[in-house]
Amino acid sequence: MPVLIHDVILDTARRTPQAEALAYGQQRLDYAALAAAVGRAAGALLAVEVARAERVAVYLEKRIENVAAMFGASLAGAVFVPVNPLLKAEQVAHILADCNVRVLVTSPERLAQLEGVLARCPDLRTVFVTGEDSGAASVGPVAVRSWEAAQAEPPAAGLAARRAIDADMAAILYTSGSTGKPKGVVLSHRNMVAGAESVAGYLALTPLDRVLSVLPLSFDYGLSQLTTAFLAGASVVLMNHLFARDIVKMVAAEGITGLAAVPPLWIQLAALEWPLPHTLRYLTNSGGAMPLATVAALRAKLPDAQLFLMYGLTEAFRSTYLPPPELERRPDSMGRAIPNAQVMVVRPDGTPCAPNEPGELVHRGALVALGYWNDPAKTAERFKPAPGQDPALPITEMAVWSGDTVRMDEEGYLYFIGRGDDMIKVSGYRVSPTEVEEGVHASGLVAEAAAFGVPHPALGQAIVLLAVAREPGLDAAALLKECQRRLPAYMVPAHVEIRAGQFPRNPNGKIDRKLLREPYLTMFDEAKP
Repeated sequence: MPVLIHDVILDTARRTPQAEALAYGQQRLDYAALAAAVGRAAGALLAVEVARAERVAVYLEKRIENVAAMFGASLAGAVFVPVNPLLKAEQVAHILADCNVRVLVTSPERLAQLEGVLARCPDLRTVFVTGEDSGAASVGPVAVRSWEAAQAEPPAAGLAARRAIDADMAAILYTSGSTGKPKGVVLSHRNMVAGAESVAGYLALTPLDRVLSVLPLSFDYGLSQLTTAFLAGASVVLMNHLFARDIVKMVAAEGITGLAAVPPLWIQLAALEWPLPHTLRYLTNSGGAMPLATVAALRAKLPDAQLFLMYGLTEAFRSTYLPPPELERRPDSMGRAIPNAQVMVVRPDGTPCAPNEPGELVHRGALVALGYWNDPAKTAERFKPAPGQDPALPITEMAVWSGDTVRMDEEGYLYFIGRGDDMIKVSGYRVSPTEVEEGVHASGLVAEAAAFGVPHPALGQAIVLLAVAREPGLDAAALLKECQRRLPAYMVPAHVEIRAGQFPRNPNGKIDRKLLREPYLTMFDEAKP
């Protein structure tokens, strides 16, 4: 079995060199060709003297060069930092400076966007640019080299001798965060390989699977599509989609068997017509609770595809999944712990909660990350001793305290209640935005819904609901009546608004609640006595 994350490609290349590994447009690479591309990428990085554990950022859309650069950095003993292609120059500069990136792999167009901010990245010394070789150049003190030309150079000496172990850093993934600037989650080779083995196992991936990669590779959920598929010897089709209907077409054109998405995208996909018969074997959801109406729509339109509802956080890669046979009995559950992980529900003092008692989800096991890069204070907030340890154990085991409120039923199945920083407190009641949104989605009137709390002088917080209508003609008064009919009085929004067009997304495709909430923070100020 693989020990280091690049081994998921190299080991499979030794077993089945001619099996298709990666597709992007008309480009097709078998595992032997992908392994060779990873080796050339590692050689290019070593040729510019990338040292062990130095950071290599990749700022590209999904394409062959992106995958080769990430896994090539790993093979070279460096740490890869995938940067979401949707990020703007200021956000990219923060990441490059925050984790002291030495080498950046990007495109000419993206480099042009960054020229004004690279001076704020003092550790950056080399930029590789994809595309036609335009010769050597520089941006200030940073040398600019052709990625393609670097691939043609002989491999650097000593590539095989750069040894690493599974406890070493492999990647830094930046989370969007609910407040402040993104934080860099440090993942070891062990974290990533253990995660790939666990997920590939319960999804029952085989070399016959074809996985469509539509999520950003900077998102742990998106990166997992690559690592799990490569581990199993399956094929990955990279796609930079513009519209949900393009995904439906690609599934049919490529014979896709596995598709992963986040709730806002699933809501769009569930509203489309899917050609029958189809090749989909499984669907997965993470990144938030799937509305029950969307679950029902997907099951009706794709009855032969197994639907896996999952929960994860970047700090532990993946935590739970609901086996498809349980979907009928408990469609609102996020399942039980994935293989090789323990998930606990605890009180603030770390004692276990009783069945169905709300508490904080704590994850322990091989997938627990190494912490936040260069941020001991935030690391101490989230990575704390695992509950229930024997005090005689001299070395403390650390676990991820998620900040998410969940409950566990008598059979061990978990149910998401809300994020600690998203919970709304109305007249003493704690309200989960998810509960409000579920009630609204159940009406069948909306395509999207976002609930959040804002300050209120009498209530503490008031609930604001923004919605995108499924059909034209829906007004706020009609939707408010549905809320009054479906929700307890303390969950009924104080303000309802119908929006045109889809909500803004953060770089991982989730609804950007922070951005939506900002204009409403003072809306009840005039109600002060």
